[in-house]
Order: sequence, then C-alpha cells, then structure tokens
Amino acid sequence: MIKVFLVDDHQLFLSGVKAELDTSFELVGVASDVDDAIEDVRATLPDVVLIDVHMPGGGGLAVIKAVHETHPDLKFLALSVSDAAEDVIAMIRAGARGYVTKSIQPDELAAAIRRVNEGDAVFSPRLAGFVLDAFAEIVPAPMDPELDQLTPREKEVLRQIARGYSYKQVARRLSISIKTVESHVSAVLRKLQLSSRYELTRWATDRRIV
Repeated sequence: MIKVFLVDDHQLFLSGVKAELDTSFELVGVASDVDDAIEDVRATLPDVVLIDVHMPGGGGLAVIKAVHETHPDLKFLALSVSDAAEDVIAMIRAGARGYVTKSIQPDELAAAIRRVNEGDAVFSPRLAGFVLDAFAEIVPAPMDPELDQLTPREKEVLRQIARGYSYKQVARRLSISIKTVESHVSAVLRKLQLSSRYELTRWATDRRIV
C-alpha cells in the first residue's frame, strides 16, 4: 500500500482529506507546520507527500527544498486552494511532481497520488498549461519522429486529452464534434502504437508536450 504523508495548516481540511484517503492508502503522518513537516517526512520516508502551498514559515516550498537536500527522490504532490500560475510554477521548480487544487474530487485525488507514486507528473487540467508555458523556453523541443506523424489537429487533441479533459470537453474547447474527437484519438493511438488513453497521457507527459 502506498505510504502518504499529509501537510496542511488547516485542521478541518486536513481531517477531511485524512478521512477520504484512510481506506486507500497507508497514512504515515500529518503535519501542520513547516518544521514538523520537514522532520517527520524525513523520519517516515513516505512514498508521496501531499502538501499545501501556503503555510507560515515558508510554506510547501520550504518543506520540499529542505527535504530534497537529504532525500532528493521523495515525491511531492501540491494540493492548494491557489490556482495562480506563479504558485504552480514555483512548486514545480522546487521539485513537486504535480499540482492539484482543493476542488479536486476524492477519487481524482487518489488517482493523482497513485500516478505521482508511479513517477508521472500530474496537474489539474487548467494548470498544465501554466507549466507548459513556463518551461517551453528552457526545455528545447527535441526531434521526435513519432510526434511528427501526427497532424496539427491530432497533436492538439493529444494535448487536451493528456491534460485530463473528457472527449466532450475537448470537443467544446476545439469547436468540433465528439465523434471527431474520438476519430482523432483513435488515429493518434494507432500512429503511436498505444492501446489506451492512460498510455497516451503517459506518452505525452514523458515528452513534456502536455
């Protein structure tokens, strides 16, 4: 079972998250301030640390930076009320593997924790664009024969699907029909020799084109 540590200075929210996750994960600890979080995370060595962004004493940034000095492989998933681009970018640059907002549904949060544990990068759909924009200038786009097989529209559908949007949402965002979205996804899967939407998302994430 995946070991999870919770860091949040809002006790009511902390209790709620703990109750939601208690049956699906091994909760190895909770902390509500920066110093306790740093000490206890190092002591328990969880698989995933679910961490708030804004807390007294430096917030989630301070915790990630301090823990990564001694345990650089520990995985952090930011969970915040903030969807500000500067918060998302700062947490990712500090070393968080993902960033989701507190409006996330319990089952989606559980799925995000599992994906981070597996090594994936996870973001709430509208936040992925912030990360893409922030790192586009410093991460050169490598030549990719597989990606070059896709048409511009297929690439756009690929990005939208990988960001977590449903077929219906993609259709609305791109002003095309759901059937057209399905056709594009089928074409992308065939060209990339992938078998599922999950594999497609991982493929896009690995190449930082989400």
